[in-house]
Amino acid sequence: MNRHWSTRLIPVLGLLLPLAGTLCAQTDTPPAPAPAPDKTLVVNGKTAEGKVRQIDGRSYIDVEALAQIVNGVVSVEPNRIVLTIPTSAPAAAAPSTAAPQTVSPALSKEFASAAIAELAEMREWRGVIGAMVNYGLAVSGTWAQDYHDRVEASLRQAAVAASTDADKDAFQLLSNEFDTLSNWANDVISARQALNGAQTVDPNAQANDPALAKITNCSRFLNGMLVSGTFSDDGSCH
Repeated sequence: MNRHWSTRLIPVLGLLLPLAGTLCAQTDTPPAPAPAPDKTLVVNGKTAEGKVRQIDGRSYIDVEALAQIVNGVVSVEPNRIVLTIPTSAPAAAAPSTAAPQTVSPALSKEFASAAIAELAEMREWRGVIGAMVNYGLAVSGTWAQDYHDRVEASLRQAAVAASTDADKDAFQLLSNEFDTLSNWANDVISARQALNGAQTVDPNAQANDPALAKITNCSRFLNGMLVSGTFSDDGSCH
């Protein structure tokens, strides 16, 4: 009977030995590394609801969580996932405390007409002074002052007609031309009264006079500007 049990025990031992080897092998295998802890994604100070997972050294996050934090829209299509992020609008400029300025350079018809008449008066005044120099005429009476007063009165009419910012800017140039012409006329008349032949008899005196050239250039510029109806500037009128 003991022999019978011995015979049955051999197969059982044959099964237990391989099993024990397997268990030992499993015991010797090192445990798998613990997964890296999840991280939180923060975009522009706003925390995403989804967690950032790191796999093989790379970071991954749920695309819908990312879309939510950037106010985007996710569209799932058969072959792709489309994430649309709205572009940021430019920051609103701080309100300006400066008074609004008129940007239109158009001149009013009333001012342009009055200014053109003033230019005509100036040309006549300049022509009379030039004729006195060219022909050696004597200065007598009050005609020089009369011309000055007439041109000045016409300038005041142009000032009254100036209603827009462009008109006022153009009037300043017109007023500069009047001042320059007045100073030139006074200098020529004073030289004539002092019998300064170099300035009042020499036929080349006017051709070589820088003040007269400046007056002439400004007059031409102002005439073209007024006819165009649009304000512009030129250095000859300053």
